[in-house]
Amino acid sequence: MPTAIDRVLTNLHQLILGKERPVRLALCCLLARGHLLIEDIPGVGKTTLASGLAQLLGLNIKRIQFTSDLLPADILGNAIFDRDKQQFIFHPGAIFAQVVLADEINRASPKTQSALLEAMGERQVTVDGVRHLLPQPFFVIATQNPQHQIGTFSLPESQLDRFLMRLDLGYPDRNAERAMLAGPERQTILEKVQPQMTLAELTALQDQVTTIRVAPALTDYLLDLLSHTRKERPLGAGLSPRAGLALQRAAQAWALMAGRDLVIPEDVQAVAPSVMAHRLRGADAHNHDGRALAEAVIRAVPVP
Repeated sequence: MPTAIDRVLTNLHQLILGKERPVRLALCCLLARGHLLIEDIPGVGKTTLASGLAQLLGLNIKRIQFTSDLLPADILGNAIFDRDKQQFIFHPGAIFAQVVLADEINRASPKTQSALLEAMGERQVTVDGVRHLLPQPFFVIATQNPQHQIGTFSLPESQLDRFLMRLDLGYPDRNAERAMLAGPERQTILEKVQPQMTLAELTALQDQVTTIRVAPALTDYLLDLLSHTRKERPLGAGLSPRAGLALQRAAQAWALMAGRDLVIPEDVQAVAPSVMAHRLRGADAHNHDGRALAEAVIRAVPVP
């Protein structure tokens, strides 16, 4: 009998054709309670994947279209004076949802991008000195256009580090694109998507992720990967301890999705490029291919 994870993946594969690995990584990211950044050119299914994930997990979603004139208050909300009550009343912004789709996040100014930092790191926002808790679970799924496109602002490292994973979808293969051309529009399929996992099931799976066993030898492998990024000369700043925690949690979620209660090196290698790439920069100003750097680190560190 298919599990809730199997049902979600089956439906996602019908929605996003020919992208089995990115789709699986996206679900892995959310099971690990992480935020997801999807970077690619327009039209390859970034928004469709984000919306499909939210609907299949039965979560409410709000979409924020990031533009150059978007203000932090548009995201967080603000306090407006109520004359009848003679007091300021807080009106929540679009960030108060279980899933926030930050569409084209790098088209907004750095000031507006930074409005997400507290929310993504602490699951709360502070407006006029008052703390407001966000719904649980809380995920940010952001889409980003390639940085060479006109009208984009680079995400600062502090913002990138809040994302557990960064994915790119790329073009579909010929057979998948043929099926897309012959079949119904993606939006039509998306409108018919029904939840395949209850909130209780999702919470239980997220709690189970932390129970997946990590053997001492596997911990040493993770530490060796982190250490290599900090010592290797072609790399700039190495991976932070937070990145190490993210890598372990993602590997635990990947093992859970495979039906295992123990993390193996292959789990780490499966998720490592998506966890590490956006956190790595080459010491050479012209070497910013994070995925290539991450894959080089994986090849260089011996597997236990």
